[in-house]
Parts: sequence; C-alpha cells; structure tokens
Amino acid sequence: MQLLSPAIAFLRAHQLARQLREIERSMRALPQRSRAQLSVLTLREIGQASRREFPHLYGTPPEARYLPWGHGTGAGYERARSENPEVALRGIALWLAVAYHETKHSPQDRLLPQHRQVLHLLQELKRLHRPTNPVKDWMRTGATA
Repeated sequence: MQLLSPAIAFLRAHQLARQLREIERSMRALPQRSRAQLSVLTLREIGQASRREFPHLYGTPPEARYLPWGHGTGAGYERARSENPEVALRGIALWLAVAYHETKHSPQDRLLPQHRQVLHLLQELKRLHRPTNPVKDWMRTGATA
C-alpha cells in the first residue's frame, strides 16, 4: 500500500490540475454578473458540503463512499462544460466546493498546489460577494463611529 498511495496521489493531483485549468478558464470567461452569481453558489455549495460527515465526498452516492475520492469533482467538471449557462455555473460551484474540501486537509503533499490554486479562485470570488443588506454593509464601513 505504501507504493500505491503515492501513485494514486500523483494521478489525482494530475487530474485535479487539469480540471482546475479548465474551471479557471471557464470562470474567467464569465461576465461580471455571472461571477457574482457564481460567488453566491460556491459559498452555498461549500456550506452544504461542510455539513456532511465527509465533505470531500459531497456529490457522491453513499455506496461509493470507500473510493479514494468522490464523484463530486467529476460531476462538477462535466456540468461546467455544459452549453447551458446555469448548469455551467452550478458545475463550477460544485467543482470548487468539492476540490476545496478534498485538498484542504489532504495528507498528500502533491495536492497542496491545487489547494492553493483553489483558495486563490475562492478569494477572487469572495471579493465579488457583496452583502445584500445595504444597512449591514453601511455599518461595516465604520461610518457609524
């Protein structure tokens, strides 16, 4: 098993890196309004995944729970390539959420670069996320001092 684990981690890191390049390209091609929607969708997906027993298996059927990794990134990747803009947005959000949780506490060092790249994309989306309540936004600015 000691020989198999690094090989599996190498293949998974390669697969995630390839998918990440495509997801990033799709995300950057989105208009500003769609990126704002993506920000909200991604935040929601990350939250839903974090409430699961195994967040990195979000989007995976329960019977596939003992696989080395789940089906969430694969499903998200396929949806992200859809011609339907809404399906593509949801696919990108799903992929980002599952990839974030999968790489977050991974014992495999090979997945650290992918985790950093996912964090970078999430940070970009976070900057777009604006509170919908202008009163709360106004109160956060320090104008009430």
